[in-house]
Order: sequence, then structure tokens, then C-alpha cells
Amino acid sequence: MPQLLKDKRVIDDAWTLLDTDSQSLPDGDILLTYSQWQTFSEQLESHSGQIGVVIEGNTEIEDIIEPLLKLPLIAINFPKFADGRGFSLATLLRERYNFNGEIRAVGGFIRDQLYLLSRCGFNAFKFSEDTDLSEVAKSLEDFSETYQVSADQEKPLFRRR
Repeated sequence: MPQLLKDKRVIDDAWTLLDTDSQSLPDGDILLTYSQWQTFSEQLESHSGQIGVVIEGNTEIEDIIEPLLKLPLIAINFPKFADGRGFSLATLLRERYNFNGEIRAVGGFIRDQLYLLSRCGFNAFKFSEDTDLSEVAKSLEDFSETYQVSADQEKPLFRRR
């Protein structure tokens, strides 16, 4: 079974990413692109597993947020590591919309970004199969203290002293 890094632990990934050319839904927990989610909307009501959605970093979240807030998993795709729009989406989901489910980073992000991704609200990270996730998890501990308020720290440093 494929694995991912979630809540600072390496776990099995029980979610199945639906192929782009799929004509039906498999059993179990499935991860769909936003367009697939719209295409299969009628079938999703009777699906036996959980449903998650992958959105792109350039998604105008305000236009589609209401139904997303009911999902247990929102994955944000990074087309390349230099594209930081996914950071903003995760921050909006956690801070403006109070999304408490899993926010998963997928696509072209890199290990060096893990700490900052977690500060923005990501709690799960999907890497390629050949990545040593226990080694990657160490990046989440790169810094021992933070100054600013963020999704993972409600008070600035001067308020914590």
C-alpha cells in the first residue's frame, strides 16, 4: 500500500486517486479532481467510501468553498515547487473557512518546503513512492521556535513568554 506523511507520521494511504479517464467509481475512499467531482456528483451520493477532492493552486476557492467544507480531505496540487499559490489556499481553508479536515500537498512541492507548508495548514504530504518518508519527516522539525502567528501557532512569540 502506498504511504504518505500525515500529522508528522508515516502512514498507509487508504485513498485511491481516480484515473483521469475513469468511467466509474471504485469502492473505498476516493480522491477526485474537482472536475471529476462535478462529473460524478450524482453517483457520489450513494458511494460507500469517503470522498476527497484535489484542487489546483490557482483555484478561486471563494466560488466553490461551501460543498468542500463538508469533505474530510482537500488535496492541493502544486504544479511546480516555485508556485506558492497552494500556500495561500491552505491558509484560507484553515483561517478564514475553519476547515478542520486533512489538507494534503500533492504534486511539485519539495522537502525544503514542508515546514512552511505545515505552518500554512497542511497536515499531509504525498511524495513519490521512492521517497524515504521517515527521513523527510525530519524537515518538519527544522525550526524549534516561531515568531509569527500561523495556522499551527495562535499566539506570537512575545505572547507566549
